[in-house]
Amino acid sequence: MRKKQAKKRPLLPDPKFNDQLVTRFVNMMMWDGKKSIAFKVFYDAIAIVEEKKTDEEKSALEVWKDALSNIMPHVEVRSRRVGGATFQIPMQIRPDRKISTAIKWMISYARKRNEKSMAQRLASEILAAAKEEGAAVKKRVDTHKMAEANKAFSHFRF
Repeated sequence: MRKKQAKKRPLLPDPKFNDQLVTRFVNMMMWDGKKSIAFKVFYDAIAIVEEKKTDEEKSALEVWKDALSNIMPHVEVRSRRVGGATFQIPMQIRPDRKISTAIKWMISYARKRNEKSMAQRLASEILAAAKEEGAAVKKRVDTHKMAEANKAFSHFRF
């Protein structure tokens, strides 16, 4: 690379739960720089999760973190040209990329749901992922299956 890698900027923890992961999630969910609206959507979704959750000893934030960990992929396939052919090579994922991939999948599949508001969509996606069902968990399973199917090409790792 010609330029040095950009420094990671420190994230401020969110005001309600004092958690940096929440801020990271809200930053990815935000549209057009409207962070206050994104925070309101997230907090409303957490409130809905608090009402609907079945596990009594866990807080809604812990349910959300469990849902994120259920969505997190551990391996992914990367394209690599060897000779004239392109191979899908399974690779381990860095921990920060695991988290950001899980967040992206949760938000995108929540947006595709058909409830009334984004808070309701996000809450139902969180509850589904906490039970290891829903579209985001299916995406994780499909990613793992793809890596398993292409395990024969793992000797091409770079």
